Amino acid sequence: MNVAGPPLIVALGGNAILRVGERGLVREQYANIERTCRDLQPLLVADYPLLFTHGNGPQIGNLMLSLEATRDQFPLLPMDVCGAMTQGSIGYMVQRTLTNCLNDAGTHRPVVTVVTQVAVDPRDDAFWRPTKPVGPYYTAEQAAALGRESGWTMVEDAGRGHRRVVASPDPVEIVERHMIRTLALSGAIVICAGGGGIPVIRSGDGTLVPIEGVIDKDLASARLALDVGAQRLLILTSVEQVAVNWGKADQRPVPRATAAEMKAWVEEKQFPEGSMGPKIQAALHFLGGGGHEVIVTLPETAAAALAGRTGTRIIP
Repeated sequence: MNVAGPPLIVALGGNAILRVGERGLVREQYANIERTCRDLQPLLVADYPLLFTHGNGPQIGNLMLSLEATRDQFPLLPMDVCGAMTQGSIGYMVQRTLTNCLNDAGTHRPVVTVVTQVAVDPRDDAFWRPTKPVGPYYTAEQAAALGRESGWTMVEDAGRGHRRVVASPDPVEIVERHMIRTLALSGAIVICAGGGGIPVIRSGDGTLVPIEGVIDKDLASARLALDVGAQRLLILTSVEQVAVNWGKADQRPVPRATAAEMKAWVEEKQFPEGSMGPKIQAALHFLGGGGHEVIVTLPETAAAALAGRTGTRIIP
């Protein structure tokens, strides 16, 4: 399939793969992915370069729980390997489902998954203030022992036990960006930067070294968009439009806003860190780096949002 123009980045939200209340069964994930791909079919058959990113929080969490349950029988795996495993497994499920959707539409377009590394700055302040909880809960005694044995930073989590926390540094560079762009411009649909990518640092001689941490998937999507020359970033989430005064009597949807307006709302703490906050920060990063447009909406309204009929459109 011939494609033209700058790439479109589609950042899949968590509910595109796993929904609240589900156990994480493979059949549940396939059902969600298929529903999302059917919603996005108008995008799949369009003639522009197309890239998908996705989260992996629940999947990597379940993997780490499984490893912890058998740690007396099998060695634990480092976080970078767990990240690569979930990138591959989720990428495979999305890749196969997209291929089948394209086949049903009579469109022959290759779909590929790239296990993606993302370079971060080893001097990022996040490494001095790890805040991202990962893995299972432990008792105070277990947490103290793990802190001594592994050097992990352990914190008490709201009375539910102790958890490990890791850094969440800002993405600096998508390592595989040139190959990802080449694949997209050739007509392939590329699935990449899953879960925010695997954080690595570059040593003085250019060697890539993994580093324990979790990169925010929305910020990684913004970085990817800039690194491959995209002009639009489509962020799919669980609401049709961004709103201010969310959950209050005067809640108001935002169909269109400038980056300056969004920054003002961020300063008012309109967008919580656990929900819309990272998506708005990613939008501001992308627009601040030269991006032209960010659209936030549901998967089922993505085509209408791209046509300007719904969603929230954020411009410089």
